[in-house]
Amino acid sequence: IKTRLRGRAGCRYSASMLSGEPNPRVERVGYELRTTGVKPAEANPLRSGIHTRGYLPHVKREGARYFVTFRLADSLPKDVLLKLQAERAERLTRLYAQQDAARQLGADATVTATLQDIERDYHHKLEQYLDRSCGECWLRRTEIAELVANALCFFAGTRYRLSAWVVMPNHVHAVLWPMPNHTLSKIVQSWKRFTSREANKLLSRAGQEFWQPEAFDHWIRSDEEYGRCCRYVANNPVKARLCPAPEDWRWSSASRERQPQPE
Repeated sequence: IKTRLRGRAGCRYSASMLSGEPNPRVERVGYELRTTGVKPAEANPLRSGIHTRGYLPHVKREGARYFVTFRLADSLPKDVLLKLQAERAERLTRLYAQQDAARQLGADATVTATLQDIERDYHHKLEQYLDRSCGECWLRRTEIAELVANALCFFAGTRYRLSAWVVMPNHVHAVLWPMPNHTLSKIVQSWKRFTSREANKLLSRAGQEFWQPEAFDHWIRSDEEYGRCCRYVANNPVKARLCPAPEDWRWSSASRERQPQPE
């Protein structure tokens, strides 16, 4: 991906795909589709590039796998979120200054951080706070956790391949790749829209905000990173001290994979 950054406060991003750039996921997608009876030549390509929803950059790539996180509306204290956002804004300001200096000084100048580094560190700190289970933690309730888990799995194998997922007390993780003609944005919006409506019915909270509007999605760039993301999702309940082993957490792919299959 060839990326151009413009502006400081607004953090606007644009990108174009190089027409000759190799895509290591195309062969994988073609193979996996053929195993399900879908002919890749008949499928429309997924949209590639970078776009924004609010503040975060969202990278999309045809045939890519993604790590996705979305959280409840009250999952982080406002003061904590503002502090983390301020730290990120300060790092971005330094990054832009270093990039400007590098352009002026030429090839000998070095940039000590990248946008990806800053976003990764920011979301790592967010994850640490999410694992403290702040807020009402509606997803602790069995009927709501079951609702969200079933929604994640409902179109698995038809709209997307779902490799790993977990429903935590106040947030959700998933590792997936969209099938042709189904974009990541639409998949996540569908999950959130349906579960928000049904969960609010169960809670007698019709019309109130259930999920935080913006989700975090990360394009998985290698098999090594894919394995790391899947392990993180499986082990998140253990890391948060909710259970002793991944398969002990009922609302996760690790648990469902251990359940006996019907004869």
